[in-house]
Amino acid sequence: MSLRFHWFLPTSGDSRSIFGGGHGLQRGHGKAAATAFRPPSIDYLGQIARSAEQLGFEAVLTPTGTWCEDAWLVTAALTQQTRTLKFLVAFRPGFVSPTLAAQMAATYQRISGGRLLLNVVTGGETAEQRRFGDHLSKDERYARTDEFLSVVRGAWSGTPYDLTGVHYQVEGATVAEVPSPVPELYFGGSSAAAGRVAAKHVQTYLTWGEPPAQVAEKIAWVRGLAAEEGRTLRFGIRLHVITRDTSEEAWAEAGRLLAALDPEDVRTAQQTLARSDSVGQKRMLALHEGFRRDGGGVHDLEIHPGLWAGIGLVRGGAGTALVGSHSEVADLIEEYATHGLTEFVLSGYPHLEEAYWFGESVLPELRRRGVLGRGVLDGGAPAVRLSA
Repeated sequence: MSLRFHWFLPTSGDSRSIFGGGHGLQRGHGKAAATAFRPPSIDYLGQIARSAEQLGFEAVLTPTGTWCEDAWLVTAALTQQTRTLKFLVAFRPGFVSPTLAAQMAATYQRISGGRLLLNVVTGGETAEQRRFGDHLSKDERYARTDEFLSVVRGAWSGTPYDLTGVHYQVEGATVAEVPSPVPELYFGGSSAAAGRVAAKHVQTYLTWGEPPAQVAEKIAWVRGLAAEEGRTLRFGIRLHVITRDTSEEAWAEAGRLLAALDPEDVRTAQQTLARSDSVGQKRMLALHEGFRRDGGGVHDLEIHPGLWAGIGLVRGGAGTALVGSHSEVADLIEEYATHGLTEFVLSGYPHLEEAYWFGESVLPELRRRGVLGRGVLDGGAPAVRLSA
């Protein structure tokens, strides 16, 4: 077993509280707005990227959406501030030509030295899609993604590619030079249409942080679909993390984050998220249904030992966090790994400090256990612990 770890670039801004940015609450609401806001400047994002590289993370995920800085532009700039760090760039098929997307990726590989990974986001929020002029239904969006990825992969093949589809009619799609390496494709989605696209096109299927048993069911489902296509996939998970020297300290931090949330902000965010037509978002909301109805303390949101659903009260998308001592967090990571997960895309509040807590304490623990991929924590300057 060899695990890979990635961090997250908060391109909608950062702070010591849970605020949604492009994933839920926007800056300016309630108690979440009372804490110091860190704008997503290139200087600050560069600090996170350089720290992630130094600590041994393989890549950083950069989100896409109205309230985020553009992922392509930001990460292209950050390639000049880093040496080995890869950038998992989220992008939405259908907003640009697939042949142009293939060309953009090929150029990115040349200027970055082959450090681009692509996170394909079909889009589950109708209002967000319409904001960009996209009025297709959910199933139509996945059908378009299927065609889009067929063209992109064909353009990277070295042989001009033709496609006559419902959404694209392309003749001779190609790029000046085949990207080296060809960017790996990451993809997530819980609907039947999403599963079929993943099975056909991508290298890594990503799930949000549901309890291990539910994740195992999802992996089995996608693995079966991929087998029907004659393919095998890797599997990854998107989670937040709160790790400290002791379990009590970690849960105290989770409690602090929860206490900082204004109940009115929670109600507003939940009403917004409930309108989502994303199957994955509905699954996230279901994890804390009881808490939203009855209220309670921090441990009432512990949906599996060490897995906390408090983030999802106000944040769309990934809504759960690993919480515990460094050893406890490593234990839960290994539990997920027994179900076939090999890639972990993590984040925390604030993203700079939490990268150090995890990178200086949990990664070395996992290395001692012999479950890290090659290159993790190799080289780089000595890390310095930041207080959180």
